[in-house]
Amino acid sequence: MREDPEFYDYWPYHNRPKITWPNGARVAFWVAPNIEYYELNPPNNPYRQAWPQASPAVAGYSIRDYGNRVGHSRQMNLLDKYGIRGSISLSTALCDHHPEIIAACRERDWEFFSHGIYNTRYTYGMSGEQERSMIRDSMLSIHKHTGQKCAGYLAPALSHSEQTLDLFAEVGTELFGDQAAFYTCDLFHDDQPTPIKLRSEKKFVSVPYSLEMNDTIAFAVNKIEPRRYGEQLKRNFDRLYQEGAQSGTIMCIPTHNYQVSCPHRLKAFEEALEYITGHSDVWVTTGKEIASYFIDKYYETVLADISAKKGNNHE
Repeated sequence: MREDPEFYDYWPYHNRPKITWPNGARVAFWVAPNIEYYELNPPNNPYRQAWPQASPAVAGYSIRDYGNRVGHSRQMNLLDKYGIRGSISLSTALCDHHPEIIAACRERDWEFFSHGIYNTRYTYGMSGEQERSMIRDSMLSIHKHTGQKCAGYLAPALSHSEQTLDLFAEVGTELFGDQAAFYTCDLFHDDQPTPIKLRSEKKFVSVPYSLEMNDTIAFAVNKIEPRRYGEQLKRNFDRLYQEGAQSGTIMCIPTHNYQVSCPHRLKAFEEALEYITGHSDVWVTTGKEIASYFIDKYYETVLADISAKKGNNHE
């Protein structure tokens, strides 16, 4: 087991090449709704149990079902209000279980990227071929049901392996050719895009996913109140907006339709969206658009800067 994941080099935050987002925006802002499908009785995985409750886990299953039945529409209408196109982290089984959700998102030109097939089936314990097959299946499902060439990946339940990024880039290239943008949301190491090392040497980028702004982390892990979550989103934006005056930053709000869309939580989320989108120099965008823009405009410059700083560190 290696001590470092070796996906990227150390790259100090200060004195980087300046990033300028379209129209001089300071912050690239995107919302990533996790639209997921959970099985009541998934296959057993010896490395992680799907449910903390005894079987059948009706409570856990039903609140997630609430998200797809009720919460999704509530969140979708709110994003419509503020002109935000979602970048969906999709459990692709949803294409078969709830095609009406897929259709509603397609109508709004939302982005679909892969979050595996089910959020109750993990990468842990898979062979390379098994993981490759899962990634391929999810990308093909997105293409079949939406017409989109899947560009982004977030491992199901964040169950990332050492091969995940290589496999995703390789499968995507096999299916769709050498398209401009491939990106991951599985790395939480920066507030700007980062080139990622792959064995294929394909251009590939980590797009910041702002894990601490994730509503599940806020409500289920950190156990903060909705009002506090709304303030946290605003303060996170304020810092990124301030630093974005020198070089463009990224803010993502990862959401779950069974978390932030509960009636008592939605108002605080709405107030944060109103605050963020109320700033004129914010690029309201999608994960794929961020990755494409960065790869086209800054990828080579950033690689050269990383290489130069790495060389200086070794002198």
